[in-house]
Amino acid sequence: MTDRVRTQDEGQLSFVRVCTLDDLPQVGAVQASFDGRLVAIARDSSGEVHAFDDTCTHANVSLSEGDLDGRTIECWLHGSRFDMTTGEPTGLPATQPIAIHTVKIEGEDVLVALTA
Repeated sequence: MTDRVRTQDEGQLSFVRVCTLDDLPQVGAVQASFDGRLVAIARDSSGEVHAFDDTCTHANVSLSEGDLDGRTIECWLHGSRFDMTTGEPTGLPATQPIAIHTVKIEGEDVLVALTA
């Protein structure tokens, strides 16, 4: 879901245009693949867009297929829950956080800078 258009570095961050706001569900997540990573791009019920690694740290399945509740995403397989702003698990069985990435909105474009 990315066209790999890079924008100028903002400090140490290099942003990639991943999708447009119209590509996202009103509330929910989609998967993008770029720079060798699978990333979930999610829009929560308040309209905020989040980006994080798209793999549950408990069971190695796609988080973008899970359900959102506020700023939390739930893994569809075993019910692990993660805070999309911090990456911290908020519900078992996951105990390890997911990586959170920086999102920037420019007009209708969603740009993401990956965390190392």
